[in-house]
Amino acid sequence: MNFSSDTSAPAHPAVLEALAGVNNGMQPSYGADDITARLRGELSRVLETDDFDFWLCASGTAANALALSCFCPPMGAILCHEEAHIARDERGAPEFFTGGGKLQLLPGNGAQIDEAALREALAGIRPDFVHETPAQVLSLTNLTESGTAYPVSQIAHYAALAKEAGLTVHMDGARFANALVSTGAAPAEMSWKAGIDVLTLGLTKTGAIGCEIILLFGEARQKFGELKARAKRSGHMPPKMRYLAAQAIAMLADDLWLDLAGTANQRAREVSNLLCRDGQTELVHPVHGNEIFVRLSETNLAALTDAGATFYPWIGGSHRLVTSWCTPETTIEQLSSLLAG
Repeated sequence: MNFSSDTSAPAHPAVLEALAGVNNGMQPSYGADDITARLRGELSRVLETDDFDFWLCASGTAANALALSCFCPPMGAILCHEEAHIARDERGAPEFFTGGGKLQLLPGNGAQIDEAALREALAGIRPDFVHETPAQVLSLTNLTESGTAYPVSQIAHYAALAKEAGLTVHMDGARFANALVSTGAAPAEMSWKAGIDVLTLGLTKTGAIGCEIILLFGEARQKFGELKARAKRSGHMPPKMRYLAAQAIAMLADDLWLDLAGTANQRAREVSNLLCRDGQTELVHPVHGNEIFVRLSETNLAALTDAGATFYPWIGGSHRLVTSWCTPETTIEQLSSLLAG
């Protein structure tokens, strides 16, 4: 029973088939190929707009850091939750790529930024006060690092507050598909229609090998030239981009990415229900996607450990378990039998 991470899961067979399908003949380098051009049409369909530019990366950290570096200058700040991936898990990549930009950390339950804290931070921006670092970007994460989902209405509300203060709005969408399935929102509703300027749309955790898409919407497209230059300078301009594009096309076609996220979410609910069946294990956060954060009872912890289950200790004595598109029903059955004993 492996509940370590969705990045531990294999790639979906459709992705491998897509890679084999484009592995023939010569194609132009650095995104000028026919496959990457086809991806634009698929993204236009999914996002219900042509008003965007995009770039492909192999990792979420690269996508976030590149995207943020285009909108936060070295002497600016990025507002984000104190548990955001860009703050806790990227080894200072956003600060490095921005050349010194500061992360201004905000509190909030479930890794969602508290509105009062956001309003206070926005009200405190004083660009002319030399002793402080003015915020330039608001970064939201959906799903959050606690597995919770911002509803579209809250995203739009926060984006409007940020834009009123002159900020660009970024969304870390490493588990964007899980958030979409959980809330029932369409990709357009949770991105540009809600006021998101730049989205890092992750497909790796959903079932790709390594494929993250940086999307610039509307006026943010003015930064596309800079994005490409920064990608080249930092070593994130894939020479054979067709292989990243092929992964994305396979995932987006016929909404496979949403189907896979739906399976992962469903498995997480099943695992959560089984863990909490003893009445002593308690959820730390609601299960909105494919991550479960729980305080395990001694009995459940011992049972999982003795069975060799893979999962991680988390903040405050809790544990994190993650399901994926390929968590089988047999794992749920095995867990049910284990905890029943």
